[in-house]
Amino acid sequence: MWIDFGLSGLTKWFAGPWVNEATPEEIVTGAADWGDGVYAATLVEDARRLLESPLPTRTIELLWRAAIGLPYDPDGMWLDGRAWLRDIVRIALDRMHRAEPSFAPASPASPVDGPLKQEVLEEIREVTPTAEVAVGAGGAEVMAALEQVVVEVDPDLGFRFFLRVLKAHLVPVTASQYERYHELGGRFGYHELVVDDGTLQSVDTD
Repeated sequence: MWIDFGLSGLTKWFAGPWVNEATPEEIVTGAADWGDGVYAATLVEDARRLLESPLPTRTIELLWRAAIGLPYDPDGMWLDGRAWLRDIVRIALDRMHRAEPSFAPASPASPVDGPLKQEVLEEIREVTPTAEVAVGAGGAEVMAALEQVVVEVDPDLGFRFFLRVLKAHLVPVTASQYERYHELGGRFGYHELVVDDGTLQSVDTD
């Protein structure tokens, strides 16, 4: 897949110029329909993985806001995190059933474990001081939530959300961090544009 996919890819749709002209459900419908529905299955998989996880619903809400670039607002969440995920699953499954009426989603794949999980955690922790400043209020909670996704849900999804938070909040990363992110992305099987679509803020100094 040559662009960001699943829930992390969906967050980018909420930064588009159409975001104030469409409902959240209409935006999800557009994303699920894009490319003849090629990314609908990854929306279902990511959303179900979070739905079935032990993550608190408030953590899901916090991560969603951070990944789409909204400021921290603990008392003004516009959505119920798990209800929102169920809406995403419903819309994406509707799109898949239009193409294949008998389609039945499989259970989410087992999360990747081992060295990749630890390496993602190390990358999050290394950039956390810089990211907390860039995110502003709630930055520490956002970075802790990313670690929760890596540990309690899936390092692949956690890494993609991590990259989206860096991009959404223009967090500067060093040249060596940038190279390591691409290396990790390659090991997860990402296209290089999933790691950096031109919005990751790389600086030349270490």
